[in-house]
Amino acid sequence: MKAWLWAFLLLCVEAIGQNFADIRPSPQQLAWQELEIGALVHFGPNTFMDREWGDGTADPAVFNPTRLDADQWVRAARAAGAKYLILVAKHHDGFCLWPSRHTDYSVRRSPWKNGRGDVVREVEQACRRHGLAFGIYLSPWDRHDPRYADNKKYDDYYVAQMTELATQYGPLVEFWLDGAGSEGHVYDFVRYVRTMRTYQPNALLFASLDFMPYGDIRWVGNESGLAHEENWNVVDNYGIVRWRPAEADTPLRHGHWFWHPDSEKRLKSLDELMDIYHKTVGRGAQLVLGIAPDNRGLLPEPDVKRLEEFGAEIRRIYGRPAGVPDGPDPSVVWFREPRRVDRVVLQEDLAHGQMVRRFRVEAQTGGQWREVARGTTIGHKRILIFDPLEAAALRVMIEASLGPVHLKPMAVYLGGFPPARPSGRVGVNARDHAP
Repeated sequence: MKAWLWAFLLLCVEAIGQNFADIRPSPQQLAWQELEIGALVHFGPNTFMDREWGDGTADPAVFNPTRLDADQWVRAARAAGAKYLILVAKHHDGFCLWPSRHTDYSVRRSPWKNGRGDVVREVEQACRRHGLAFGIYLSPWDRHDPRYADNKKYDDYYVAQMTELATQYGPLVEFWLDGAGSEGHVYDFVRYVRTMRTYQPNALLFASLDFMPYGDIRWVGNESGLAHEENWNVVDNYGIVRWRPAEADTPLRHGHWFWHPDSEKRLKSLDELMDIYHKTVGRGAQLVLGIAPDNRGLLPEPDVKRLEEFGAEIRRIYGRPAGVPDGPDPSVVWFREPRRVDRVVLQEDLAHGQMVRRFRVEAQTGGQWREVARGTTIGHKRILIFDPLEAAALRVMIEASLGPVHLKPMAVYLGGFPPARPSGRVGVNARDHAP
């Protein structure tokens, strides 16, 4: 029997013998899920040509930022609460932001720093200086390189570039494979995985389920920053049962991953960003915000300000809980006297797997327990928001599970409305953001 058939049969047997409740995350996946918020930077020839989709014909001479400041990008991401940053090192147009030895279509042929610059290096070093983990996006689709027409030749080229990035820029937290435009093209994913595991064994591989079955992280399925209310970390894909948490990506400006002139009106409001936060991180998924430097090489000031506001609002609401368990039971919070609250944060200890299928939250008011919220999965984190009330205690009741449930201590908060801002905009309405 052929080797590939034996391998397929072994995978099938392994999948049949696997129970979803038995699957556990790797230490790297556990650590990654604790990061919760990341940033994704798009910057390249499209930035200078008012485009979202480059066709690979742009002259490298168009790439010439006059004030590129990677530290500014990273500081802004950090202010928003991001713990990691992913740089698009090569988008679909094939232009490389590092001086790759395997193509002349890169910053090496641009006037920026007289062809001696390296954007990947500058961003990687800025991330290290400011305490953010660093990741890389390398588009499989390449609209410039003629080798793309030949699967084998292009695989050689792609792996060569992957190897450059994996060996020259320090430890990577995540490696992105975007499936856009790749319909009909056959990639050697096994080789890609082997290459990344060889040089970056702790990096997690991101891709959508239908694009790459062997990944460590999956796409949530949209670019609007919306995770499903029921969100499981374990998925069965082509008979491969894996722990594969969801990552939700969405641009800071509506419909724009790259910067475009005169698009400030597309900047998402603080209320929109908080709604996205509650429907991603608050549903156990990772949130990745797309940020785009302009043609100077700087993040526009309105974007920087909005990122700072977003991070400040998260800290205001969730920086200090109104109550946590003070006993051995992590699922109950008692107050010395009734407290006004409007939300709870629940977490499973995922080292023991994801087990909760259905639960409810109850509050003790007037000496009686009454339901104030309910949900399906909990996973890494679940935020539930309800109408403000005076409560003597709150508790979570597990109604259905796959196995023994291990909860981390719940936390209770009063979010309410933020202090008045100079802009006069109203703050987050908790009822509008109920999951």
